[in-house]
Amino acid sequence: MACLLRLNRLRVSEVCGIDIDDLAEERWHHTAIIHGKGDKDATVPVAPRTRAAVEQAVDGRDDGPLLRNLWGNRMSRNNAAAAVARLAREAGIARRMTPHTLRHAAITAALNAGAHLRDVQDFTRHADPKTTTRYDRNRHSLDRHATYAIAQYIAGSEEKIGRMRLVR
Repeated sequence: MACLLRLNRLRVSEVCGIDIDDLAEERWHHTAIIHGKGDKDATVPVAPRTRAAVEQAVDGRDDGPLLRNLWGNRMSRNNAAAAVARLAREAGIARRMTPHTLRHAAITAALNAGAHLRDVQDFTRHADPKTTTRYDRNRHSLDRHATYAIAQYIAGSEEKIGRMRLVR
């Protein structure tokens, strides 16, 4: 559950709604069909790390919900929220953690990793890019200031000019 929320930026309702039948392979990618917001289905890739956790959750079953609660029923939003809070406590995280906190962290991490806003918008399945931009709390970070991109670009150009002079 945590991998699907954190690495795949899924909404808690999407994670809880995955059935074993929704897991597949498409062109060498492990995938899950999720039932998203607005009753829209989407096929999302499942990273190898997440796939290992998914296999553990499947536990040899052929059908039914991927994630089950202690009673063997489909995990609910409340079950998921309690599990995330427990995982955070066990990890020594004092801050309040929710399933949406993990989704938020995935979106912010994608933006911080340099993913293009349009790609992150697709990743999150946001209809409006303004919604995606709101997740980027660090967009005014000095670490990502355009000055550094320009300096790197110019340095690369100067290096090319220097190599051209050596060839002549």
